[in-house]
Amino acid sequence: MMKGLKKWRLFSLLAVMTVFLSACGEEYISTLTPAGPVGQEQLNILLLATAIMTLVVVIVSVIYLLAFVKFRRSKVGENYMPKQVEGSHTLEVIWTVIPIILLLILSVPTLTATYKFANVAAMDEVDEEGNKTALTVNVTAKLYWWEFEYPDLGIITAQELVVPTGEKVYFNLIAADVKHSFWIPAVGGKMDTNVDNLNKFYLQFDKESEGLKDGVFYGKCAELCGPSHALMDFKVKTLEPAAFDAWVAAMKATEGNTADANSTNAGEAAFAKSCLGCHAVSGVSGAGVGPNLAAFGDRNRVAGFMDHTVEETTNWIVDPEFYKPGNLMTGKYNVSEEEAKAIAEYLMTLKVED
Repeated sequence: MMKGLKKWRLFSLLAVMTVFLSACGEEYISTLTPAGPVGQEQLNILLLATAIMTLVVVIVSVIYLLAFVKFRRSKVGENYMPKQVEGSHTLEVIWTVIPIILLLILSVPTLTATYKFANVAAMDEVDEEGNKTALTVNVTAKLYWWEFEYPDLGIITAQELVVPTGEKVYFNLIAADVKHSFWIPAVGGKMDTNVDNLNKFYLQFDKESEGLKDGVFYGKCAELCGPSHALMDFKVKTLEPAAFDAWVAAMKATEGNTADANSTNAGEAAFAKSCLGCHAVSGVSGAGVGPNLAAFGDRNRVAGFMDHTVEETTNWIVDPEFYKPGNLMTGKYNVSEEEAKAIAEYLMTLKVED
């Protein structure tokens, strides 16, 4: 008797915790608080599917309980045999037609939304002067970081996607090594990035990220891609159009920036000798082996998940394998801890935002 009571207490506790924890989703990463029409439509489909599943569970449970009560042994006796309905055409029609109807109710909006989000014809539209009218971002997923190129604007960055609010942003998705998956939970997605083919879709960002925790939305790799898959994060900063244009101008203004090996700044000199071969410090430079660092000082995370401080940046430079096993930066640099700290301090000065 006591064992039964303990089990029910545990079940009740789990039920209560489920109710409370369901409200714990953070706005910057929760699919339940969409920040754009794509995320909202995907949430609507999720709610529809949940409603259908709940309806089926409730109906089946009610039928089970009614049968349980109506035909219990104490009521109908030991030898009672209910009416046999095996081979009933009526029942066969019912349990065939009803699931078909429920599948249609779910599949029609799902397929409609899928084809809608895959419609990227506007990506190639141009104005009278031949300029692209839509913002396009080329996303390249790598082990274990993200590169964002704005081909029509001539700029490139990494780890932090910056986009304007109130307009569709089109994405070309590809992977440089193994399959990854691009996902911004609060805004929409997700879609695989493959090595051999290009995937395309669009998102729309209707909420500025400034008021969120850390001032950004969180993006994730949603495809198991290696030992540091769980640490392959990126951030999304959404700006109103005028602020986005200012950011683009500031990125373009970094053209020609480089690090001088003869600089009196110890961090810049060490960076030029040890890091410049893989990392660009100009937002207009072409893609490098490693992430573009032109706006490193404006980020809020190091390597996508570590605190954005000189100390953590130093730790990352000294031993990246410890923090992200399997990353391609491991073994590339041979710097002392003192040099690493100087490089970290230099990196913090690389900013394009006020």
